[in-house]
Amino acid sequence: NVETSMHTMDQHQLVSLLYDGVLGSVALARGAMARGDVLGKCNAIGKAIRIIEEGLSTALDRDEGGEIAQNLGALYDYSLRRLIAANARNDADMLLEVQQIFEPIAQGWNEMKKNGALSVEPSESAQSRKQEA
Repeated sequence: NVETSMHTMDQHQLVSLLYDGVLGSVALARGAMARGDVLGKCNAIGKAIRIIEEGLSTALDRDEGGEIAQNLGALYDYSLRRLIAANARNDADMLLEVQQIFEPIAQGWNEMKKNGALSVEPSESAQSRKQEA
């Protein structure tokens, strides 16, 4: 389903799906840790790590993205280190910390779409100005 959805969704929706995946995996890891389910915890943390490494981090345009991309990259790197440490130490507080890092980012990302901040592409905006002139 995810693979099929990826072909029909825009980039914004894809990133939103990745954020949801990280948050869902961290929640699963916290639940598994609370139950003493070591395999479930490891699998969920591993999934969150893969989403951050293979999805979110690789999607950043660190050259053109400026300070925002650099800051997000640093947060992703920090979150990866915390997930690995949480797994090794069975530390639910570290998992909660990662959740608390990603929740406002995911919420802000979704709000940008709702508020129309992504509705006009820069190239479209430039074309509109040229036509008006």
